[in-house]
Amino acid sequence: MSELQSALLLKKQLAELNKNPVEGFSAGLIDDSDIYRWEVLLIGPPDTLYEGGFFKAHIYFPKEYPLRPPKMKFITEIWHPNIEKNGDVCISILHEPGDDKWGYEKACERWLPIHTVETIMISVISMLADPNDQSPANVDAAKEWRENFPEFKRKVARCVRRSQEEML
Repeated sequence: MSELQSALLLKKQLAELNKNPVEGFSAGLIDDSDIYRWEVLLIGPPDTLYEGGFFKAHIYFPKEYPLRPPKMKFITEIWHPNIEKNGDVCISILHEPGDDKWGYEKACERWLPIHTVETIMISVISMLADPNDQSPANVDAAKEWRENFPEFKRKVARCVRRSQEEML
């Protein structure tokens, strides 16, 4: 797929999200002149520890999109087993297509060209509600999730509070 085709596809997806917003997040460009760099605002899902939070993240699309997955990075601090301390999101559908050399993921769980920003964000929202502590990106958060849940909850609550203050 040519660079022009990937840019057209991303413009189409952005227009669709603006026309028909999806509950739980909003999306736009970081810089209006670069269709490959998006900013999303994810609202902490109801009935989760992240409820009430406003978490900004950036999505960086490769020129080969949709054949290759984008990368996603939270800009707002967030404590979660599947989000690295630097904000990088580690979720199966953002992993390069094909077989996992370590055998943790099936090829069908990884990136497929049919994924869109909407399907990525729905997966990330689902991940917030239900962390995978068996394949953590943040080992400390996963260990806390399993062994000291009250401390995990306290750290998440602090992140939610800070995210709310940043929105003011």
